[in-house]
Amino acid sequence: MKERCGLERINVLHITSWDQDHCKAGELENILKELRPKCIEYPCYEHDSDNYKESITLINNYRGGIKREITPDIVKDDPKIPLKGANVLYNSLYQYIGSSNDKSIVQLFRTGSFTVLSLGDCEGEDIRDRLMKEEILQTEVDVLILAHHGADNGFTTQEFLEAIQPKVAICASDYGNQYGHPSPNIIKLLNDSGIDYYSTKTGDVIAQTLNKHHFIVSNYVSNNEQLKSRRSYDNKTCFINEDE
Repeated sequence: MKERCGLERINVLHITSWDQDHCKAGELENILKELRPKCIEYPCYEHDSDNYKESITLINNYRGGIKREITPDIVKDDPKIPLKGANVLYNSLYQYIGSSNDKSIVQLFRTGSFTVLSLGDCEGEDIRDRLMKEEILQTEVDVLILAHHGADNGFTTQEFLEAIQPKVAICASDYGNQYGHPSPNIIKLLNDSGIDYYSTKTGDVIAQTLNKHHFIVSNYVSNNEQLKSRRSYDNKTCFINEDE
């Protein structure tokens, strides 16, 4: 994947939660070895599993870059103003006491010619309602990584999509996942809202900067270098060369 993006190593490895379908120790070991992230971001909460213990040990032993534990204080003090290239964190343990899924990190990545809103496994309506009211999200989101792998749990609604208005929605899910993610109802909702939908179930999905005002999304055939589809999009905003 790094070769497709023209990179020798990745800038950030962002771990949204400690559930095994978000961070699997064996896969994490390969990522750290092959992709050599310059920074690792990971949740501050502990998880009662051997997979978590193995994963956090791998991170603690990693010497190839910065390690950033996303604590409640980091989220609370994070700026909520449009700073050039500054990612914005919206949710952590200091705000919500819900299901374990609501411990996921929510982050808006704001670099390059497009922005990405990552929702982890969040399912709480209070989290959704707060996000819908954030002006930055209402005006900036280009790519939405669907909450809880596209589950139909009440988080992703027509009202939420109308508030955020992403150009693209991506479901990060294995082909054989036991819960049948993404839900056909969510796919229909995206189609009815005119939002292009991609899924990693059928192969890698890569979003890349094309130029200052456009980005492209490429969908590859599963376990293959063959390109399945590629489409370019106008962005909502840009965080490169803004002073030119």
